[in-house]
Amino acid sequence: MMKKHRRATVADLLSEKGKRQLTMLRVTSLEEAEAAEKAGIDIVSVPPSLLGPVFREIAPTPFAIPGLEYGDHVSAEDYLRAAFTALKAGGDAVYCAASLQTIRRMRDEGIPVCGHLGLIPSKATWTGGFRAVGKTAASAAEIWRQTKALEEAGAFAAEIEVVPGDVAAAISSNTSMLMISMGAGSGCDAQYLFADDVLGANRDHYPRHAKVYRNFAHEHDRLQRERIAAFTEFAEDVRTGAYPEKRHLVGIDHAELVIFLQRLRGETGNS
Repeated sequence: MMKKHRRATVADLLSEKGKRQLTMLRVTSLEEAEAAEKAGIDIVSVPPSLLGPVFREIAPTPFAIPGLEYGDHVSAEDYLRAAFTALKAGGDAVYCAASLQTIRRMRDEGIPVCGHLGLIPSKATWTGGFRAVGKTAASAAEIWRQTKALEEAGAFAAEIEVVPGDVAAAISSNTSMLMISMGAGSGCDAQYLFADDVLGANRDHYPRHAKVYRNFAHEHDRLQRERIAAFTEFAEDVRTGAYPEKRHLVGIDHAELVIFLQRLRGETGNS
């Protein structure tokens, strides 16, 4: 069993490298976090704002990696401050796509860092936009170089995104880091998808690596139609006097009402 503790530690996760596939989801709401807990998901990526006592009350088990979004922070000190805040709020590690110097600085403070390789959305302009990376020997070699540099900087894990499965598997087997696959095949150590994709909550294009298990977009549309219908019926009831009915009101004893009305007439002079 991996979970020697109530919640896995970095050491627990690394001990599973090469033994089994871990599961990871990007969750952005407390409802999704609770569902991940009940489904037995190993790792969750979360926005830092989601963390806190309520998060850990409903999702005590998953290893949580809040993302320090590239561009939201500038200096290494900015990243350090945000990282410590996230860990204090219930995070177990932080995602960081900043410089190796910044990652090294956080590692020096004992902060577990998950880096990013392959297609990095915030830096996609350098690799030709939102497309696969590592499809040539030269490109694959560059990912391997970046992997070793990230490992040397002290990252314990790395998300490897949209890289050919054979390339990602070879890299994973030659690094001590936990390799988290997003569209990079099962030769890595964990499989990572966004909850929105799993739930079918998007109306736009789904990436090739996504697998849709439900149709939440259709359900959201149905609920919106029901919402509009309910609001329309309420407005019509108000206009026609169908709402409120007597059963919606608080009653008063008739004798008390008579006394009140007499006092009101006496004060206002109205008969």
